[in-house]
Amino acid sequence: MASADITERPIDDHLARVPEIGCAPPGSDIEVQLARTWESEPGWRGWLSTVDHKAIGLRYIVTAFIFLIIGGLEALLIRIQLARPDQTLLTPEQYNQLFTMHGVTMIFLYALPILSGFSNYLWPLLLGSRDMAFPRLNAFSYWIFLFAGIFMYVSFPLGQAPNGGWFNYVPFSGPTFNTGPNIDVFALGMVLLGISTSVGSANFVVTLFRMRAPGMTINRVPILVWGTLTASVANLLVIPSVSLAFFLLWLDRQMGTHFFDVANGGKPLLWQHLFWIFGHPWVYAIVLPAMGIVSDALPTFCRRPLVGYTAMALATMAVMLIGFEVWIHHMFATGLPTVALSIFGAASMVISVPSSIAVFAWIATIWLGRPVFKTPFLFFAGFVMLFVIGGLSGVMTAAVPLDWQLNETYFIVAHLHYVLLGINVFPVVGGIYYWFPKFTGRMMDETLGKLSFWVMFIGFNVGFFPMHWAGLLGMPRRVYTYSSRMGWDGVNMITSIGSFVFAIGVLIFLVNVVVSLKRGALAGPNPWDAATLEWATSSPPPAYNFAVIPTVASRHPLWEDRLDEGRGRSNFKEGLLLAEGREAISTSPIDAKPLAILKMPDDTSTPFFLGLFISLLFVGLLLHWWLFTAATAIAGSLALIVWLWPRKALAQRAMPQGDNNG
Repeated sequence: MASADITERPIDDHLARVPEIGCAPPGSDIEVQLARTWESEPGWRGWLSTVDHKAIGLRYIVTAFIFLIIGGLEALLIRIQLARPDQTLLTPEQYNQLFTMHGVTMIFLYALPILSGFSNYLWPLLLGSRDMAFPRLNAFSYWIFLFAGIFMYVSFPLGQAPNGGWFNYVPFSGPTFNTGPNIDVFALGMVLLGISTSVGSANFVVTLFRMRAPGMTINRVPILVWGTLTASVANLLVIPSVSLAFFLLWLDRQMGTHFFDVANGGKPLLWQHLFWIFGHPWVYAIVLPAMGIVSDALPTFCRRPLVGYTAMALATMAVMLIGFEVWIHHMFATGLPTVALSIFGAASMVISVPSSIAVFAWIATIWLGRPVFKTPFLFFAGFVMLFVIGGLSGVMTAAVPLDWQLNETYFIVAHLHYVLLGINVFPVVGGIYYWFPKFTGRMMDETLGKLSFWVMFIGFNVGFFPMHWAGLLGMPRRVYTYSSRMGWDGVNMITSIGSFVFAIGVLIFLVNVVVSLKRGALAGPNPWDAATLEWATSSPPPAYNFAVIPTVASRHPLWEDRLDEGRGRSNFKEGLLLAEGREAISTSPIDAKPLAILKMPDDTSTPFFLGLFISLLFVGLLLHWWLFTAATAIAGSLALIVWLWPRKALAQRAMPQGDNNG
């Protein structure tokens, strides 16, 4: 693994000095040297140029949570509009833009990015590394994500926001029926966001296979890593599909092509195939890492290892593998052949098998353990219940005749919220409570934490479970108002009340975060008595993560004595001490045997400027400012050249085979 950012040298050059170095005690000169080497420059320059995975991870979490709040406010406006019949708070066009941006925000700007934030922060700590494989690429992925979100939201106050639904079906989103810039904003914004997701996913894959601590074999990595890895591989395969779909749509709208124009030989159904080949694996991409959060954190509060680690890891991969085979699940009402419907309906039911394995593992872990009812445990246990409800409604819609009846009704809206909100938000909030001490060095308030859980849990179920009943009563999706004669008044009022109760629970959580940042009790390195490697460092961790690269001997390195797990013991005090600049270790993909010393890149603002110029290029495409587009393309190319320009200090330490820019 070599690039203009990272250089390798044989590990044998360094192993000879290990016995002389040994353990680096806290506060020692070597730790001061490491801190000076790895810490970012203070002030705005350091903020702009840092490539520290922990800073980037927290930025992802905070930014995505801001988008969650924005999407939640949009949802509350929708629920006010629908609380009573014949409401006139919103016009039909305003409603179209509002529910579209709500879906786009929650699905694309919140759900996956916040999980990327957890993984960015935790992966190197869980794996015993000092950083991600490509730190500059990591920073670049965040800036592109931020600029893509701003790109799509700038249109909102101008009344030109996307208005064709987050699924953006043609021909309604084509040039014939939607002539404004609304859909162009969505199309270009999604292509821009796809760049961020793709480079971030590639970074996760390489990090797992080359950046683990010695001894952390492939069957010892935490389930969170398996979940994010599976999602990342899927993203690399499906993001090109949806990016192509949006680019072809933009060409239809701006360049006069006819990819989706049936009057000129185009195929409208092609859009649905391209979108849902991406869309269904994406559902699991925003669920599997959340499942990983629960799988790794829940055992801490049950005081025992996760039941069925191997089965859980295999189930994680099986869910995504089968998920690639069920995109037609979203197209049962499009007139496809009966044989195809039968095959994909069966596959949609089969996917419940690995999901059930996961549920069994969580319940068995709780049943066989000694649960400690702290706030994170409550959120994780609540997630298991919501996971079952969302999964059961998914199996119902896998039956083709039933799907024909429920399709385009509020039953699907209920299922969607249980899957995308309940199965994502509850693990995320529980994960923030769990890792907040590691992020900040302080504990969150337990009283406020338990109050926020019960308010959120009750509000969520009061708000979204009645949507199933509304669907069974025939209420269609995406209607901006309804007549009082339809009989939907009561169920919609209950849903709106529940939505506001859920919002109050989120507000209590945010108050807890703010208060705990200033007044929370000091946490210490391992306040939960957890088993995984991230708790072997101080809270918050130093810039270099580990002074001595740990050697791992089991799946639960901090519980080895009580579990008597494995033949040896993990070592956090003696081993590789890499202190000649920013250095990390590279290990073999399967057995995690040390291979080479990696010279990691320094901080730089180049990822920020490259992301900025690419985003401005998309602004030029949107506004048809062709000279501006060309200028930003040139500026972006120059930024890329600066990024990849080799440095003499690195070239002198390169391995004999030389560098390969990548």
